[in-house]
Amino acid sequence: MNQQAQQIELVAKERTVIRKHVKQLRREGWTPGVMYGHGFESVSLQFEARNLRRLLSRVGGSQLINIKIEGQDQSEMALVRDVQRDPILPIVLHVDFYRVAMTERITTEIPLLVIGESYPVTQNEGILLQGISSIEVECLPGDLVDSIEVDISSLAELDQGLYVRDLAIPSGIDILTDVDEMIVRVVPLAEEEELEEELEEPIDVDVADVEVITAAQPEEI
Repeated sequence: MNQQAQQIELVAKERTVIRKHVKQLRREGWTPGVMYGHGFESVSLQFEARNLRRLLSRVGGSQLINIKIEGQDQSEMALVRDVQRDPILPIVLHVDFYRVAMTERITTEIPLLVIGESYPVTQNEGILLQGISSIEVECLPGDLVDSIEVDISSLAELDQGLYVRDLAIPSGIDILTDVDEMIVRVVPLAEEEELEEELEEPIDVDVADVEVITAAQPEEI
């Protein structure tokens, strides 16, 4: 497991520009956002786009962020809850932060970090089949970790796997994900080839059963 790194800070300003007018805000180098939480009145914010992109590139949904709102003495601890990105350009359109109280338990996800090497994989006898990449947990914000390590060096034979029940979970964190969920399993190469052949088989699709989903512009708060 990786403990929370040094405190991450992000400066914000309260935002009065809303809806269609946020396009001009983005042109001026700002990204609109909102912060909300249990027992906390939501507030519209704006962040320097460059600083926000840099922060989002190195934090996950389980990392606490110290948000300092200009003009306020007290900062707020929050988690990234949702990020809306432009489908073409490398631009963050909108970001949601969930403000946490350090004395209240929260529900969030912690990513799983695969480390080590599996002998059958290194010998080209098998391939690593990956299942879930994160687990849902409940804990106090101060007990959060950046990630939980999954050491695959213990998978010395084919058909061995690691499941949620095999994880070393730090005290104070309760797992909500099914303990029988597979994280990784070493499968023979022949089995992998069979899976690829099944995926390559054509599938008959009734056009009437296909739902077309078009991209929609995010509604600004």
